[in-house]
Amino acid sequence: MTKRMVFTVQLLLFAVMACAQHYELRCEHDSLFWLNEWRLPYPVYQFQTGDVDGDGRADAMVGVVKTTRFYPEKGRRLFIFKQVEGKVRPLWLGSKLGGILCDFRFINGRIRSLEMTTDHQYVVAEYRWSGFGMAFERFLIKGTNQKTAIKTFNQ
Repeated sequence: MTKRMVFTVQLLLFAVMACAQHYELRCEHDSLFWLNEWRLPYPVYQFQTGDVDGDGRADAMVGVVKTTRFYPEKGRRLFIFKQVEGKVRPLWLGSKLGGILCDFRFINGRIRSLEMTTDHQYVVAEYRWSGFGMAFERFLIKGTNQKTAIKTFNQ
């Protein structure tokens, strides 16, 4: 194989890999979104990408507002998607992380969450992928007020 052929194959492989990691969130109206071809019939409050499961490819993290079978009150949930053979597939459709989810960010391979407790205190926690779902890693701060928690969350 010549150098030119090798380069062409590498370039083609790079193009396929880059395409397999492309996510586009489109809003049809306030409670219908599309992540590529995956229908999300819920309001979306957050959208980020990053390598959640550590496989070297970008995953999509979508924050949706919905009820679940185990938590019938509407709340903020975290859904994580990956691409398999060019199609979006759910990696994890979370009902709950720890407390009442207010927001999340993806930082240094971890999901950082801003959560409220049932006694109206706030925590900032970090979670990591554990094979099937998110596992608690550590608290950055807990039992604090909203202003302090937001400051810690944004650091």
